[in-house]
Amino acid sequence: MKRRDILAALPAAAGAALVGPRAMAQQLKWDMPSEYQETAITSIADKLFARKLGEKSAGKINVVHHFSGSLGYKSKDHWQAVEDGAVPIASSFTGVFTGLAPIFNLTSMPFLATNVDQAYALMLSGRSEFAAAFERSGQRLVFVSPWAPVGLWAKRSVRSAADLRNLKVRTYDRNGTITLRNAGAAAVQLSWSDVVPALTTGAIEAVLTSDEGGIAARFDEHMKFFHQLNFVMGHQMVHINRKLLEGLPADLQKAVTDAGAESEKESWAMIRDRIEQNKKTLAERGVAYVGEAPAEFIQHLKTAAKDLIDEWKKSMPAGVGDRILADYRQRGGSA
Repeated sequence: MKRRDILAALPAAAGAALVGPRAMAQQLKWDMPSEYQETAITSIADKLFARKLGEKSAGKINVVHHFSGSLGYKSKDHWQAVEDGAVPIASSFTGVFTGLAPIFNLTSMPFLATNVDQAYALMLSGRSEFAAAFERSGQRLVFVSPWAPVGLWAKRSVRSAADLRNLKVRTYDRNGTITLRNAGAAAVQLSWSDVVPALTTGAIEAVLTSDEGGIAARFDEHMKFFHQLNFVMGHQMVHINRKLLEGLPADLQKAVTDAGAESEKESWAMIRDRIEQNKKTLAERGVAYVGEAPAEFIQHLKTAAKDLIDEWKKSMPAGVGDRILADYRQRGGSA
């Protein structure tokens, strides 16, 4: 279904979604878009949430997944789609929301959180601000799931500043684009659904993303090197229209909240095994896993990103950025 078709059907959909007592006698169907493939780790978390919500609501709420952008939305479209009620709920990579609320720059800050423990701590430190950003837009944060650490997929080995120079590389957000451009690459920000076509035509020759994302999208058909840079560990967030949620009976609101909390806990527990499995999958597909980048190359990238954290703090309300980073340090983070 194309986006214009969805919007044309919105009045009828909204009538079913923004529920009243009569609707409670029927099963609710919630379409849930994601730009990522069904096999991605975040999609597994989404399916876990749907199953738990179905159980906790006694079958009254049925989440219908639309993976790989099949509803016509890219992640950057999800914010307005949920806010407007075009879809009741969405699963989004929130690095693309940075232009809407600066808090979403936090978890895409290069080399701030480079492993699972740090990424979880950073998510907790920023959580109240993430939630507040959604609330200001008539939405509610349901849960957060992790992506595997970000590295560089490429058609050739990239191990130095010289290798990176003028490399045509896809990035996914402002921070990655600025960092790689400062480091000498020809970086361009593309939505996920545009990546494979760009690889096919030669518009790009490398992709900044996780091994996880590339495995799900079969990047091995285009590139044979994955360089684990531990650039960031990104977050996927499931968010729901607040009016819809608050219109539910109390027991169904609790079902949504509880399903989200349990899915978040289990998705973070799954990520460590998934990271190890990804290495095996890459080997099976003939992709070279380059696990230890030279220290001078990592330092080159860190230098290219050095101003981003100060810019982010200035973009936040006075003192908020420092408070979040102080909390992150108390939780064991590296800020």
